[in-house]
Amino acid sequence: MRKQIVIVGAGFSGMWAALSAARLADKNQHQAVDITLIAPQPELRIRPRFYEKAVRTLTAPLQPLFDATGIRFLRGTVKKITASLQEVSWQDDKGEAHRLRYDRLIMASGSHVNRSMVSGAEKYAFDLDQLESAEVLEQHLTSLAQQPESEARNTVVVCGGGFTGIEMATELPARLREIFGENAQTKIIVVERGPQPGSRFSEALRDVITQASAELGVEWRVNAEVESVDASGVTLKDGQIITAQTVIWTVGVQANDLTQQIDAPRDRQGRLQVNEQLQVVGFDDIYATGDVARAATDGRGNYALMTCQHAILLGKFAGNNAAASLLNVEPLPYRQENYVTCLDLGAWGAVYTEGWDQQVKATRAEAKKIKQSITRELIYPPKADKTAAFEIADPLAPFV
Repeated sequence: MRKQIVIVGAGFSGMWAALSAARLADKNQHQAVDITLIAPQPELRIRPRFYEKAVRTLTAPLQPLFDATGIRFLRGTVKKITASLQEVSWQDDKGEAHRLRYDRLIMASGSHVNRSMVSGAEKYAFDLDQLESAEVLEQHLTSLAQQPESEARNTVVVCGGGFTGIEMATELPARLREIFGENAQTKIIVVERGPQPGSRFSEALRDVITQASAELGVEWRVNAEVESVDASGVTLKDGQIITAQTVIWTVGVQANDLTQQIDAPRDRQGRLQVNEQLQVVGFDDIYATGDVARAATDGRGNYALMTCQHAILLGKFAGNNAAASLLNVEPLPYRQENYVTCLDLGAWGAVYTEGWDQQVKATRAEAKKIKQSITRELIYPPKADKTAAFEIADPLAPFV
C-alpha cells in the first residue's frame, strides 16, 4: 500500500516541505510515497512584501511546479485533525466535506495577526497580515485621495514597532505623497510599547532605525500601548488620543488555530514544540514547520522566528524528515546556524545585519539592493523543472 504524506498549507514552509518530501521520495522510488498538499489556492503569496503597493501582484503560481514534481494539490481548507485516526477533514472550494488519511502529517498552516486583544481593533484597524487584508488596506489608502484634506486623513497610526510595523511605517511617507501629492503634509506615527524605536533589536540596528525614521519624518510614541481603536483613531493607555482615519495593526501574531487540535506542548504564540527532526512532541507521525513550529535553530538557545527565512529551511527539513521516516532513510536534524535580517526602510533605503546580535553590515542603497534581491528573487519558488526544484529543495543545499 502506498504511504501518504499530507501537508497543510502552501506558504513558504508548506511549499518547500512538499518539494523536499517529493525529492526524497523520487530518490527512493522502490518505496511508494505520495505527497499531497491542501491549501485554499495553488499559489505562494509573497507575504514579506505585503507592505508594498500592488499587493495583488505579489503571488507566484505553484500548480506548474507541483505538476512537474509529482505533488498532488487539493484546493481547500483543513477543518479538523483527528490524530488518533491519522486523518484530516477538509472542505473544498465548493463547500463539500472530505476526509483524508495520512501516514505522516506536516503542519504548515502559518499564522495570523490577532486584532481581538484591543477594543475596536477588529472593526476599525487594518492589517497587512494576509493578501486579502493587505488589499483592503491598499484600497483604503487610495480612496483617501477622494476625501477632503484634513489632519485625520493625512495621519496613519501604525500599532507595533516590530519588523512589519517598521517596514510599513517607513514605506508610507512616499506612498502617501504618491496618493495625495508631493506637497501633502502627512504624519506617520508608530506606537511602540518599548522604551525606544526598535527596542527589541541590537543597539546598532536601533540607531539605523532611529536615523531613518527621523529623515523620513516617521514619529515614534514609545513606552505607549493602545487602549482602544475607533472610527476617529486610537486612544492610548495614558489617555492620549491620536486622530487618524487609518490605523494599521501589526502586533499579536499567533500560530494558526489548527495547532490547538493537537494535544501537544505549545508556546504563548500557539506554536507546537518540536524535536530536532521537527516532529511534534508526543507525535512521531506529525511534523510542524514554519510559523506553527517552536524549533531550536542551534545549541545556543536560539529559536526559529516567524520569518520566511526560517520557514523556508524548516520546510525543507520537515519534508525531508517526514519522507525519510517512511523510506527508512536517516533523518537530518534541523539546524540553521546563520541568521540575517534585512529591514526595508522605504525611501531611505534598508539595513542589513548578520548574526543573532544583529551586526549592521550594510545600509541605505547598498542594503536596499540586498533586500530587493531577497524579496524579489531568492524567496520566490523555483521554476517548474523537477531537477532544478529538487536540487534547491535539499535541506543541505546552500541558503541564506
